[in-house]
Formats: sequence, C-alpha cells, structure tokens
Amino acid sequence: MNNRSRYLLVILIAFGAALAGVFVGRSYIVPPPPVESELHKLLHQKLDLDSVQETKIEAIEAQFAIQRQALELELRADNARLAQAIQTEHGYGPQVSAAIDHSHQAMGELQKVTLEHIFAMRSVLRPEQAARFDDAVVKALTVEAK
Repeated sequence: MNNRSRYLLVILIAFGAALAGVFVGRSYIVPPPPVESELHKLLHQKLDLDSVQETKIEAIEAQFAIQRQALELELRADNARLAQAIQTEHGYGPQVSAAIDHSHQAMGELQKVTLEHIFAMRSVLRPEQAARFDDAVVKALTVEAK
C-alpha cells in the first residue's frame, strides 16, 4: 500500500468516525427543551384552562409570534452587518463594536417582548394557575445548564 492509499484510508476512517459521532450526538444527547416550550406545555396541558382563557392566550401568542419573528429577522440582519464589519476591519474596530452594540439592542428588545408576553399570558390565569405558572417561570430561569 503506497502513501497515497494510506492517506485516503485515514481520511475515509476519519470521515466515518465523524458521521458516527454526529449520529450518536443527535440520537442520544438531546438538549433540554426551550423555556418557552416548557411554559406552553404547562399552559396548554397542565393548567386546565377554560375556553375563554384558551382564546385569550391564543391571541396573545399570535401577537407575540409576529413580534418575535420581526426581532429575529432584525437579529439576522445584525449578524450580517457584524460579518461585514469583521470582513472589512479584520479585527475589533469601531464598525465591529457598533454592530455588536446594535445586535445587543435587538437582543434586549427580544427579551423585553418575551417577558411582556409571559406576563400577558399570566394575567389570563386564575390565582392557583398563576402560582404554578410563576413556579415554572422561576424554575426555567434558574435551572443550571448540564
């Protein structure tokens, strides 16, 4: 076996190992569900909402979906501006700094809108439901990453 064949064999083995790693990672190492998913699961499956509450919460969620989508598009545009600034400056210069600051403003706005959404949903709940909801919010915000 010549050197070229050996290199090709090593590359094929490395590629196969990488594919196996990706498969194992995707199959067995599942990230925790997002906080939002846990809260919605609690709302829609465990709090026994009445039909009026369901209708109000659906309207709140629809409005939030529009706001979130707009802010996520803004964040994508911010990332593109940051990429352009990095490509232009090749270092941490004023354009990169400005792009980062702008991105942080959009991230902060998304966080504020998300919290307003959470409090709007909470306002629809009865006191016993709100207590369970509050516990879930606190737990979701304080759980440590694994």
